[in-house]
Amino acid sequence: MGVSGTLEYLSDLVGSGGHKHKKKKKQLQTVELKVRMDCDGCELKVKNAISSMSGVKKVEINRKQQRVTVTGYVDSNKVLKKAKSTGKKAEIWPYVPYNLVAQPYAAQAYDKKAPPGYVRNVENTVTTGTVTRYEDPYTSMFSDDNPNACSIM
Repeated sequence: MGVSGTLEYLSDLVGSGGHKHKKKKKQLQTVELKVRMDCDGCELKVKNAISSMSGVKKVEINRKQQRVTVTGYVDSNKVLKKAKSTGKKAEIWPYVPYNLVAQPYAAQAYDKKAPPGYVRNVENTVTTGTVTRYEDPYTSMFSDDNPNACSIM
């Protein structure tokens, strides 16, 4: 350990008050919620509740899409909990642009309540293992690979 490493260690030790445990800093992130809002009063109630949280930098509301976008140093679960505390039905934004989904009009992804150009964000649950393959029994009966397979001759 060189001189600079020793000085850095000592400054960290003194700066933290002798404790080695460092608190993990939250990352700046954007949280999108779908919140059921009918009027200006609902919109204001949700905006005031979320704006009062510590770490929130910006709150944008699009009532037509029922969408709330929160930017700041926040946890998405805490923002969701705060939005639900207003008495409104809230969930994490479940939609993605339809061009990002493999089959946007599958039964699980298609949602009539989704904003234009969006579908529900679902995992690709359709697998090729569910498709049953029909195998013709006559093709394996006369196989050159298995000379004992011919039971007619």
